Amino acid sequence: MTHRSISMKLTTGLLSAMLAGWLLAGCSQTAAPEPNIIQRIQGETPAPPAPSGFLGSDYSLLTPPAEGSDQQAMLRYLNPNATWTSYNKIIIAPVGFWAQDDSKVSKNDQQALCDYMFNSLTTVLSKNFAITSQPGPGVMNLAVALTDATTTVPGLRTVSVVVPQARVLSAIKMAATGTYSFVGSAQGAGKINDSVSGQLLAAWVDKRVGGTSIKNANASTWGDADTIINYWADGLDKKLVSFGVQQTPSTAAAN
Repeated sequence: MTHRSISMKLTTGLLSAMLAGWLLAGCSQTAAPEPNIIQRIQGETPAPPAPSGFLGSDYSLLTPPAEGSDQQAMLRYLNPNATWTSYNKIIIAPVGFWAQDDSKVSKNDQQALCDYMFNSLTTVLSKNFAITSQPGPGVMNLAVALTDATTTVPGLRTVSVVVPQARVLSAIKMAATGTYSFVGSAQGAGKINDSVSGQLLAAWVDKRVGGTSIKNANASTWGDADTIINYWADGLDKKLVSFGVQQTPSTAAAN
């Protein structure tokens, strides 16, 4: 067997395994961008979103997840000296849209997405934590931004989820480009600071794409972006609980 034949066989086998995995992974409502087949072979990973300016110099502190890490964001920083258990309230700053000049999101849609994200964060985090508007001891300041988003293609998205042959084609597209067919995406950044000293406690950058779950087969134009925003809010809530941030008495008792 020639070297070329061996390479083709390995590539074909890798592609088959990737397609099988992506068909299963596509059952989720959102997914992390995946490396395409060439990137896989070369051991590369998808590039994180470019710096938007939102995190300023804090961007240089971010690192990708270590192998075996439970880190879900593409880049993240956690202050090793942060005492999370000393915090009991959160300020949620208004969400901004910090996109590159080539973003195709209209100003109206930018505002709608930012409002949706602020409401999602407030709704989710208020279930476990006390939300305040006043800085002070024990108060964290949460600031997040959307740095871009793309739309779903209604109708064609439904076909790509419901029809088995279309699901396979969508998985093939994932192998070629790192995203499924007709899905939307969202990327964002966030940081948590001590509200008094301004000390940086955590920062992150992430991007996600729509999955092919039946639950969002009929997603609206910005349906995938909304689902990703909800995913981020829920993930942040769980992280803060795991870090030991003080919960409100009622939720702490329930947990």
